[in-house]
Amino acid sequence: MTSGPVDAVVVGSGPNGLAAAVTLARAGLSVRVFEAAGSPGGGARTAELTLPGHLHDVCSAVHPMALASPFFRDFDLASRVEFVSPEISYAHVLEGGRAALARRDLGQTAADLGADGPAWRRLFAPLLERKHAVVDLAMSPLLRVPRDPLAAAAFGTRVLSTARSASAGFRTDEASGLLAGLSAHSIGPVAAFGARGAGLLLGMLAHTPGGWPIPIGGSQAIVDALAADLRAHGGEIVTETRIDSLLDLPSSHAVLLDVTPRALEAIGGELLPLGYRSALRQFRYGNAASKVDFVLDGPVPWQNPEVAGAGTVHLAGSGAEVDEGERQIARGRHPEHPFVLVSQPSTVDPGRAPEGHQVLWAYTHVPRGSGRDMTEAVTARIEEFAPGFRDRIVASAAIPASALALYNANYIGGDIASGAASFSQLLARPVVSGTPWRTPLDGVYLCSASATPGPGVHGMGGWHAARTALRDVFGITDAPSLAP
Repeated sequence: MTSGPVDAVVVGSGPNGLAAAVTLARAGLSVRVFEAAGSPGGGARTAELTLPGHLHDVCSAVHPMALASPFFRDFDLASRVEFVSPEISYAHVLEGGRAALARRDLGQTAADLGADGPAWRRLFAPLLERKHAVVDLAMSPLLRVPRDPLAAAAFGTRVLSTARSASAGFRTDEASGLLAGLSAHSIGPVAAFGARGAGLLLGMLAHTPGGWPIPIGGSQAIVDALAADLRAHGGEIVTETRIDSLLDLPSSHAVLLDVTPRALEAIGGELLPLGYRSALRQFRYGNAASKVDFVLDGPVPWQNPEVAGAGTVHLAGSGAEVDEGERQIARGRHPEHPFVLVSQPSTVDPGRAPEGHQVLWAYTHVPRGSGRDMTEAVTARIEEFAPGFRDRIVASAAIPASALALYNANYIGGDIASGAASFSQLLARPVVSGTPWRTPLDGVYLCSASATPGPGVHGMGGWHAARTALRDVFGITDAPSLAP
């Protein structure tokens, strides 16, 4: 058992765990956070993975939810961390030097898409008119009456209409690829309901003034802001301390666990009812990401020079081609032409690397548990669309899917979503409930990406769980102010 009693304990210091801890501390409670790693951050750390002085985001790099999440809006993250939002939120690169560009300006994006421009505008304009309500809908349990039925109807009908096929009804490879690349973030067939829902949310945010922002200095800046606020309000963070059982924890009134259902079952053990343990065992983990970081001696020599202005780049092909690659992964195969997602932080944050160097962040999708080093596959894929890229490489470092859990125990087999992001599992994450963060044990809550609303650096799982604990355990019904 660790030292001294506290009001609340949080296990795990990813963005959700820290969001929970900040919320509880802001309510005037004593809070202690336990983290197995040597530093807080979970999926939002920044480190020198290749050469000294070269800062790479270990997992998440670009943060569409950083300015849009209700938790981060209340926390006013934008006043605590410097973000830069590229005018081109993301680019989808095709053969022959073609590229579709998702700009923050919806009108310009639609104009660039030609024949599919009017359809692209019709897809996103109604969502942008109610963007905060759409975010609220996506960041809350599906088993809840929506606060804005019109936003729910606009979002729901678009999920249904685009889930009919991989092309989503678009006529050009540019538009179908642009949407498929978004849906592929879920690491699964792009026309599935869950993938389309995630894709539409990301696509809508790409066309907002905030776009897809990149934090100056790396994702660690978000973690540092959360940790600083927690400590400023009396909270503690204890690192290098692994929690294997609830009995390892100090006396407290509430325990919030930023862990997967598999770890929740292990930590709760026989204290958890058998039926709930059975439900946790049925929770499904998804396929995986395999990551490669590069140091370059200059910018990527994109065949299409406009791609250089994008913060994020999808290398994949048409909607059908993206979908086929994801289906191969679901069958346990490594695709011959893999989907590769690239982030170019040095284009907006030159301080990430010294001496004229640039850092490049990339991952590709692979079957869960894959131990394959994807450096050559990713390098060859980028080379297809940026001839001469290979000659720019100064250093690289790879993290295969099978090793991601060593960095973050929640990434089982390299599943960076901490659970398959299917529609059924977004409905039951991890169980079917209007308050899925609450476990059968009094005062014990799940607050990770394995709980509603799922993956992403948004803090909402922690915020929801903490507010539930405040009501249940401490009788605090008004959410505490998170303002600086």
